[in-house]
Amino acid sequence: SEPLAWPPVSAQAASLLEEAADLLVLHRDFAAAVERCEAGCDSLGPGSGPGPGPGSSAEVKCSLCVVGIQALAEMNRWREVLSWVLQYYHVPEHLPPKVLELCILLYSKVREPQVMLEVGSSWLSDQTNKSLPEYGSLLELYLFHVLLPLGQFEGAEELVRGCDVFDSEQQLAFLGTICESRCQWTRREEMHSAAEEQQDGATETVLGALSRKLLTVLTLLRRALRSMSSHFCLLPYKKMLLATFLLYLVVVRLDPASPTSLPFIYKLVQLFRQAWAAVFSPIHRPPIQD
Repeated sequence: SEPLAWPPVSAQAASLLEEAADLLVLHRDFAAAVERCEAGCDSLGPGSGPGPGPGSSAEVKCSLCVVGIQALAEMNRWREVLSWVLQYYHVPEHLPPKVLELCILLYSKVREPQVMLEVGSSWLSDQTNKSLPEYGSLLELYLFHVLLPLGQFEGAEELVRGCDVFDSEQQLAFLGTICESRCQWTRREEMHSAAEEQQDGATETVLGALSRKLLTVLTLLRRALRSMSSHFCLLPYKKMLLATFLLYLVVVRLDPASPTSLPFIYKLVQLFRQAWAAVFSPIHRPPIQD
């Protein structure tokens, strides 16, 4: 058989696709691979819609997007994947099945399935897409990787019941799976609520114990301050002032090295001891209070 003769634009895109695949797999140059994919998609333009056969422009464009998605994921730029793809297909309904599948699996792996909630719903609701052979597998993928992880059980049931691709036996199997997933979701919610209540109770217990300790400390501090105030109220201030003045004379005004000051210092020390004993005698000790 003769080799397929592609149009010049498709040949250029196919060449860029081959370069991008080599950069992705062999050289691990992910940024350069994305650049080749973008150049290939731009060369095809917006008119490369769905077309039959592996040599069509639509197939080349889809393959370029698949390589670009993988390269972006390798660079941990998965948040850009959906917007990057939609700049070439414009609306979710026009996404090829392979591209939609990769997007669902990618955002499910990074635990961000809500990104594909509206996109998948729009694609599955399109009448043209319902005639595609991949429709059933993509619906199942959307069901298990997007709707059920997000707790969208009613939407999942409506989607299964309204799908003409599945027969009654398959629909019952899917509905049973949805019911089981709903029960597991409910049990997790109950366990989570119980754990939160237990944690709140433990927090309240700790706070209650701390409050009681703080109250005890404040009570003891109040008693100590009251005792000190009572003690200082009972002090003979005249004797205290006299003792302070005598100490001032001894330390500041007198020369301890002078022999003439020794008898006077001795008398001042005796007076200071008498004043100290009078100040801190048992009569002036603060009374013990409960």
